[in-house]
Amino acid sequence: MARWFLPLFFFLALMLSGGSTVAQSNEKTKVVLYKDRVAAKWDTVNCVKNVLKFNPLLFLRGEIPIYYERALSHRLSAEIAAGVTTRNYLGGDLTGDTPDDFSAGTRIIPGLAAHVGFRLYLTDDIEPQGTYLQGEFAYIDHSKDIAQKDSTGRITDATLRDQSIYNDIRIYFGYQRLSSTNNWLFDAYCGVGFRNRSITQVNERLDLVERDWSYTVTETHDNVLALFLGVKIGYGF
Repeated sequence: MARWFLPLFFFLALMLSGGSTVAQSNEKTKVVLYKDRVAAKWDTVNCVKNVLKFNPLLFLRGEIPIYYERALSHRLSAEIAAGVTTRNYLGGDLTGDTPDDFSAGTRIIPGLAAHVGFRLYLTDDIEPQGTYLQGEFAYIDHSKDIAQKDSTGRITDATLRDQSIYNDIRIYFGYQRLSSTNNWLFDAYCGVGFRNRSITQVNERLDLVERDWSYTVTETHDNVLALFLGVKIGYGF
């Protein structure tokens, strides 16, 4: 009995190991074919590859940019934005900026806001949606003119420029999702940034003894960390 049992045992073991190897090979092949199929479908199917977006929360921080995202492949896209800066209502330590006051004699000067970034989607999809990582450079110019006052407290025509220029390098983690029934989408993100600040600040002071206003200008050049959190709303085409 042992004469035929040993050959049968080795034959069955060989069949089982061979079947396992074929299954593993087929499993890997399926993964490769799926990714290739998604990439090929992205090249041929008329899908969403362009997105226009805006961020309503940035208005409170004195920035109104319009974003444009262009899909470069089924997982990589580029995003640029341009806009103007307005009155900053919030400010704070988390972003390294300061709110603008509402005192008479303060005139907000519209400045430039610009963003350039690249986005890597972490899921395979023929359209720009899913979780992603993004690196971005941002330039923001907040400027205002401070009108000087005379000894009676009356505002004069003489002004001093108060300006804050930020150059940011940011990293975002977010999630973008297209609607299942139309091309509207939302994009929620959070991130951290390295902010280079160049600040020219006008300080206004009233001397109660002399009953006169004095003005000093201080300049600050430093680097700070900044945290970001936001939601964009857009339309794809």
